[in-house]
Amino acid sequence: MADQMMGTTAQDVDIADNDTQGKEIYTYAAPWTVYAMAWSHRYDPQAQFRLAIGSYVERYSNSIQIIKKRPSDQAEDLRAMNDTNLPPCSSTSQQDTSQMYKACEFDHPYPCTKVLWNPDISTNGRDMVATTGDYLRLWNLEDDGSGTGTMNARREIMLNSNKKSDYCAPLTSFDWNETDPSLIGTASIDTTCTIWDITTQKAQTQLIAHEREVFDLAFAQGKDIFASVGADGSVRMFDLRRLDHSTIIYESPNGSPLLRLEWNKQDPNYLATFTEDSSMTFILDVRMPSTPVAELGSHNACVNATAWAPHSYCHICTAGDDSQALIWDLSSTSSRHVDESIPMPFMTETHNLNPILAYNAEGEINNLQWSTTQW
Repeated sequence: MADQMMGTTAQDVDIADNDTQGKEIYTYAAPWTVYAMAWSHRYDPQAQFRLAIGSYVERYSNSIQIIKKRPSDQAEDLRAMNDTNLPPCSSTSQQDTSQMYKACEFDHPYPCTKVLWNPDISTNGRDMVATTGDYLRLWNLEDDGSGTGTMNARREIMLNSNKKSDYCAPLTSFDWNETDPSLIGTASIDTTCTIWDITTQKAQTQLIAHEREVFDLAFAQGKDIFASVGADGSVRMFDLRRLDHSTIIYESPNGSPLLRLEWNKQDPNYLATFTEDSSMTFILDVRMPSTPVAELGSHNACVNATAWAPHSYCHICTAGDDSQALIWDLSSTSSRHVDESIPMPFMTETHNLNPILAYNAEGEINNLQWSTTQW
């Protein structure tokens, strides 16, 4: 089996593949600065993996690309046809050229703040990606019939949370509920969070979530619990069954804006967040509000992204402007059943935690994703 991790450094998308035979790194060079990105979890017979990446260009016209990696046998055949003198595939630029390719590209108004694939990977679920920017958009992807793995994209849905005007306050982030894929939650600079039912294309609920801009929103396990962070420096937890109140889990020192949050999907008691221009990542336990149970340092510049390991309750990766992606082991226990209701045994001296692995990129790391798919 292998774990795939993806990070962006300006125009490059680096993919680390840790398999049983060693570590491989694939690089895809985009024609523009990359920010938004996401792994696909759907099986594609013509690709070992697929990912969506979004451009970050300071103009109206931006782009989304769908990138695929050919299976190794197809890549070797292609290389043989192109140049019989090329050596077998290895982790070099030659390998990148033959194995990773652009399967689709389509226009997107403004840079997208986030992109996600449809979590419904059943045969009945459509192959779709969602994006946020000025609006929430859903795009349908279909094979173009060429037999080469390339695809066509068509916009299916565009949703505006402002019912009184065509103007929509910019959306900073969103999350697609994995338990109920009909639900998408968006975060906006107008202090609101909106939960959409994409089946009816209507807002299920819209609430003023923070006192200032909302920068991120994420669902926990299940369909009802979600949390948000914002410029007021707070992490707030909501329950769709009881929206008359929320729980403030954490407030940052000096009210510094909190930029992103990530739920631990293996143990939903824990989530990670970080503040603006900070080198620290805070691990929070929803059962013990107000104080982080761990603070992860070791970065020499601000943190830009975090990602929990999808198959481990105690591993997390952080990445930042110091060109480092650091993997942390938050427990001395090698394994634990997810249903056991005991606290994660963090080290008591949280400031002395050190990462167990480090990846040094060629430039600042803007974003980070950890694939849930294993081979």
